[in-house]
Amino acid sequence: MNNVIFLALALVAGLGLGVIFFGGLWWTVRKGMFTKSPALWFLASLLLRMGIVLAGFYSVGRGDWQRLVVCLLGFVIARFLVLRLTRTRIETPASIAKEASHAP
Repeated sequence: MNNVIFLALALVAGLGLGVIFFGGLWWTVRKGMFTKSPALWFLASLLLRMGIVLAGFYSVGRGDWQRLVVCLLGFVIARFLVLRLTRTRIETPASIAKEASHAP
């Protein structure tokens, strides 16, 4: 029973880490396009997000591969959640083809 609680907490931690990582990536792309030095902005964001996620995985895993796998599962689920929440419009193959036909 105790192991189930730890696995559930690992899943929640993975979801949180995924939201931080992918939400931070979305925020960085939106804000980084309008800065004077976007390369520095993107590099700093990458290092910060990777540091947080690696420290989170390290602290959640603590040598137990099952908690690490469940945390990774939560991380991947968070990717789909953030992708769904931040999508502005649905891109269909017809809209992509329409945009491609206007290329020089």
